[in-house]
Amino acid sequence: MKKLVLFAAVLMVSLFGINNAKAQVSLNINIGAQPVWGPTGYNHVDYYYFPDINAYYYVPTAQYIYPNGGRWVWVSNLPAQYRNFDLYRAYKVVINEPKPYLRNNIYVTRYSKYKNYGGRQAIIRDSRDTKYYVVKGHPNYNQRPERNVTVIDNRPNRVVRKNVIRPAQNNGRPEFNNGHDNRPERDNRKGRDHERH
Repeated sequence: MKKLVLFAAVLMVSLFGINNAKAQVSLNINIGAQPVWGPTGYNHVDYYYFPDINAYYYVPTAQYIYPNGGRWVWVSNLPAQYRNFDLYRAYKVVINEPKPYLRNNIYVTRYSKYKNYGGRQAIIRDSRDTKYYVVKGHPNYNQRPERNVTVIDNRPNRVVRKNVIRPAQNNGRPEFNNGHDNRPERDNRKGRDHERH
């Protein structure tokens, strides 16, 4: 009896751990919240750091954070002093740590080599990866990717496409290929089947 109770307790803890892990994974993906000028390749982003202007962008609230008069200011749009700053061409560093601006000196030192960086990062707006179609502003925003359905026949080395419309051949009407390419057509005249030759 004790073994049964112990087994049940271990099972409950294991199941709770699995459900907790699943919830953790689903909460950590925020692709749809990332801006279209963000770099590709990240399922989760908390902050972007811009070495060019020594500022941050907080993804969850879509706010910029920049130093002003010895304190950090949070705004929805960059101020006029940054009007020539190009978010699409600027180098962005992904930082997934809480309040990185409070350790700004570390990030300035670590990423100063990317200030006025001449290279280009791949950005979400230009990506054709379907996972980015959830990002507002993406050219394919909210479009579902097309799927090509292929049916594999059980016979070796045979692939058959179902319901593929062929070009018009019979009085302008399309024929449908239902996977029976090599079978003779049947003519139903007078209640009997006659094979055409």
